[in-house]
Amino acid sequence: MESQSINAKNIYYPPGGILMWIIIFLELFTFGIALIAMVMYSKDEPEVFHSSRLLLNTTFGIVNTIFLITSGFFMTQVVISFKVLAIKKSTFYLKLTMLGGVLFLILKSIEYYGKMEAGLTINHNIFFTFYWMLTLFHVIHVIVGLVILSSIYVGLNKKNKVLELDDVEASATFWHMCDLIWLLLFPVIYLIF
Repeated sequence: MESQSINAKNIYYPPGGILMWIIIFLELFTFGIALIAMVMYSKDEPEVFHSSRLLLNTTFGIVNTIFLITSGFFMTQVVISFKVLAIKKSTFYLKLTMLGGVLFLILKSIEYYGKMEAGLTINHNIFFTFYWMLTLFHVIHVIVGLVILSSIYVGLNKKNKVLELDDVEASATFWHMCDLIWLLLFPVIYLIF
C-alpha cells in the first residue's frame, strides 16, 4: 500500500477547496478587525492595557503556541501520509494532532480558571473584554477543529468508508487556520501591550 499514492489536484485548486478558503479569509478578516479594534482602544487607555497584559501568564501562551505549532506539523504529516495511502501513519499522526489540540484546551481552561478566580472576567475592563472575546472565539474554533479531526479519524478507521483526499485536506486547512489565528492573537494579546 505504501507504493500507491493519491493523485494531487492541479496547482490552481487550493487544498481543502474554494469554500474552505472563503471561510478562512472571512475568519481571518473577522479576527483582524477585532485585533485592530483592540489596538485602537489601547491608544485611549494605554495604562489599563499595559497593566492588564501583565496579569496574563505569558508562559501559558508560549506553551500553547508550541502545542498548536507542533499539532499543525503533525497535521501536515497526516496529509502527506494519506497521499501515499499510509493509513496507519496517517492515523498515528492524527492522534498526535488531536493531542496537541486537547493539550491546548486543557492549558487554556487552567488559564481561564485562574482569571475567573482573580476576578478578571469579561467585564473587568476593556482589555479583558477583548481577551475573553478573542480567545474564547478561538477556543470555539479549536473545538470545532477537533470535532472535524475526530470525523476524519473515524473515516480512517472504518473498513468500508472511503475517505477522500479533499476531506483530509479540508480538515488540515481548517486546523492550520486555528494555528494561524493563534499566531496572530498570541503576540498582540500577550506580548505587545
